[in-house]
Amino acid sequence: MSVRNHPSQWVSAQGQYAGSASRFAAYLIDLVASTIIYSLALSLISFLVEIVTGSPVSWHRNDIVVLITYVAWQFVYFGFQWAGDGSTWGEALLGVQVVRADGRRVHPWQGWVRSLTFPLGFLTLGLGFLGILVHREHRAVYDLIAGTAVVYAWDARAARYRYLARQAEPVAEVAAASPLPNPAPGEAPPATEG
Repeated sequence: MSVRNHPSQWVSAQGQYAGSASRFAAYLIDLVASTIIYSLALSLISFLVEIVTGSPVSWHRNDIVVLITYVAWQFVYFGFQWAGDGSTWGEALLGVQVVRADGRRVHPWQGWVRSLTFPLGFLTLGLGFLGILVHREHRAVYDLIAGTAVVYAWDARAARYRYLARQAEPVAEVAAASPLPNPAPGEAPPATEG
């Protein structure tokens, strides 16, 4: 066993600035989730309109109304979650969280500002995301505007200890269910065959 893998040598990443791979993967998960939710909502609306009016409704991706509502939905999807607890579903799944630049819990208004300024990363032809790669705190342009940062929120060391404790529970249960009698004080424990 190497020293690096020994549990006492594990260093938690909690509170460290999240890297570009984690953030990008979380964004992709959220993009898929929000698009699925939006598509299901459109299908539900079409179904309800068809029941009420009797005529089918079809949505086209090129419709300006569909495009505008999709963009508005993205602001709501990200803004609501960032304003709530600081992490979207994708970020929570990958153990990252949006916090204030000083590390404290994000204010709701900062979540909404971050959501509204998030498109600047794309509108600057990707230059708005460059800070994630080169900035010491991995902050993109929208993080700088909103006063936020993205950190790892999952404590690897604590998770490892919880895992080890769960692995030890069956052994403790077997020991507790052992038919061997407890020795009286001062007596030696009974010998076992082995």
